[in-house]
Amino acid sequence: MKKLLPVIVAVVFVCYIVFSILLVNEKGMDAVCRGVTVEIKDSADRNFITRRDVIRLLRSSNLYPVDTPLRAINTAHIERRIIESGPVERTKVYKTPSGMVHIEITQKTPILRVFADGESYYVDEQGHAMAVSSRYAAYLPVACGKIEKTFATTDLYKFAVFLHKHDFWNNQIEQIFVYPNKEIELIPRVGDFRIFLGSLDGFEEKMDHLQLFYEQAIPKVGWDKYEMINLKYKNQIVCTKK
Repeated sequence: MKKLLPVIVAVVFVCYIVFSILLVNEKGMDAVCRGVTVEIKDSADRNFITRRDVIRLLRSSNLYPVDTPLRAINTAHIERRIIESGPVERTKVYKTPSGMVHIEITQKTPILRVFADGESYYVDEQGHAMAVSSRYAAYLPVACGKIEKTFATTDLYKFAVFLHKHDFWNNQIEQIFVYPNKEIELIPRVGDFRIFLGSLDGFEEKMDHLQLFYEQAIPKVGWDKYEMINLKYKNQIVCTKK
């Protein structure tokens, strides 16, 4: 009996601890939400959505959790609604032991601004169209002309990704003009000339040739000698003088 006593005491103690934890959790889940905290992780880089926008969105969607029992708050529904709002790439919503609902948000990253058919929108780095914001304008290459949204989010998106990944071209190309036959003309930030790319087929090779031209020819002839640099034809650069 003496040998069993320590075992019995240990079992009773463990049961007490487990019961206490369950009781505390049960009481915690019966508590109501005391408030909402919103953390926008990349707010220093862009400002497509604010805490006020998030709170307004939750209120209008009947998902505002304050004064709601914690057990009744569906964080997955809140996450889904925030993602549906447009400018949010991903979000994480969770309840804290102190009775708060915490929302973490990462915004989408636009890589191209499009003006076409009377509307304006961004294309993000995942190839999705996203609405512009009245409070924030991203400094990006601008595409205009005859642009269907499917073209903007496929072929033109691939070209925008190329520019975005190459700092030189992302800073150098100011405007992309799309002709009805989907041929492309580029307007650089530096230099009084236009760059006719032709179709987007093989654009990486064309841009490599253009970079060589920038590095080897421009220093010799200057930025103002040519009116047009034509890259349409394979392995050729045809320049038109002013």
